[in-house]
Amino acid sequence: MKKAKTGDIAAIKELREIIQDDFFAKEKLNLENEKFRFDKNKKEPPIPSGTIYSGIPASLIAPTFSPALFDLTEHEHSEYVFPGGRGSTKSSFCGLNVVDLIMKHEEMHACILRQIADTLRTSVYQQILWAISALGLDDEFQCTVSPLEITRKSTGQKIYFRGADDPNKIKSIKVPFGYIGIVWFEELDQFKGEESVRKIEQSVIRGGDISYKFKSFNPPKSANNWANKYIKVPRADRLVTESNYLTVPKKWLGKSFLDDARFLKETNPTAYDNEYMGVANGTGGNVFDNVIIREITDEEIAVFDNIHNGVDWGWYPDPYAFVRVNYVPSQQTLYIFQEYTCNKQTNAQTAERLALLGITANDLITCDSAETKSVGDYRAYGLCARPAVKGPGSREYSYKWLSGLRAIIIDNKRCPVAAKEFLDYEYERDKEGNVISGYPDGNDHTIDAVRYATERIWRRRGQ
Repeated sequence: MKKAKTGDIAAIKELREIIQDDFFAKEKLNLENEKFRFDKNKKEPPIPSGTIYSGIPASLIAPTFSPALFDLTEHEHSEYVFPGGRGSTKSSFCGLNVVDLIMKHEEMHACILRQIADTLRTSVYQQILWAISALGLDDEFQCTVSPLEITRKSTGQKIYFRGADDPNKIKSIKVPFGYIGIVWFEELDQFKGEESVRKIEQSVIRGGDISYKFKSFNPPKSANNWANKYIKVPRADRLVTESNYLTVPKKWLGKSFLDDARFLKETNPTAYDNEYMGVANGTGGNVFDNVIIREITDEEIAVFDNIHNGVDWGWYPDPYAFVRVNYVPSQQTLYIFQEYTCNKQTNAQTAERLALLGITANDLITCDSAETKSVGDYRAYGLCARPAVKGPGSREYSYKWLSGLRAIIIDNKRCPVAAKEFLDYEYERDKEGNVISGYPDGNDHTIDAVRYATERIWRRRGQ
């Protein structure tokens, strides 16, 4: 090396050969080590780290829920609602999918909620423990009761359990990483209403572009319960799957369960329909059991050929209400596809609004006859307005006719007020809760407008 530093050519050549020999020796050793490891792995394959998970077995899913499972896999919707009777396995399906999604989305956490916190440990917590065991993942999760939560050991993902009776505990959830992308509302009808559930969702689901919301419940007897009405209003991102015990393999339920269901069916069919079949049939308080809420397309409207218009006058607090409907006699079906409601607008202003909606001088409008001057104003503005005939018993008869139709189809996007009024309208009751004959007055302004619009139909003999 000393000679090489002085520029000795022979010394430099010798030093290069030494360095090259050392490099090739190291490379040869590395290759030999790699070959040794390769040969060893061929004889003894390495043990994989973590749990091998292949999804929910088909044997754990009742046939009713198969379409929902495929939908979840493709994430066709973000909200999945499961109304169903006893023994329908809707809660088991939700529990399995909470665990399944935790395994498939390592950035997500889950939050499971009931209205009362004290019910969590004996219900949804036990349901998740069962799901973990059924999926063969007992070694993958650590389960604690203080705090009440479940942690996936390999990733640190959390499954939280919270009661809606303590909103502060919901708001105070701080995930260690990622975000809460899975939420399950068990016994949805026990929550205080749609607004309460929406606020919880806003507090819990923050961050991330993907989320899964599960909502399960046994439909209450009253069709007017908020949860029963909730599933009647369609949303593009919501899938509703109804279920009952008849769609479940009998061996899952056992002889005792089936005997109880059979006995109740024989002795109290009404209670059986509600408790086991998930039918909202208890109070009989709804006037209109034939309402269907869905989109009415432009293509459908284009071929409507029996259109009628109605107006119920109002100022404040009672609103002015205008509706357009189409009646199909052969199907005994009424379509409510256009509405306009407002407060504190003059007849001139509402007439101008109707013109903007496409109402012309050729469109007959049947109006509440209580305001003859208002009818005259509309005529003066060039509208074809006429007063409703009304007469003794006409109100009762028109309600009977509407409630006796095969279907009243309402587009809740085009006619949100009419959709709400028809769904909410109930018979009055006395102090003991018994239904009183007759129809209550109030919160029925679009209903009255529909009655006026269809007057020429239901007043005909034989209709």
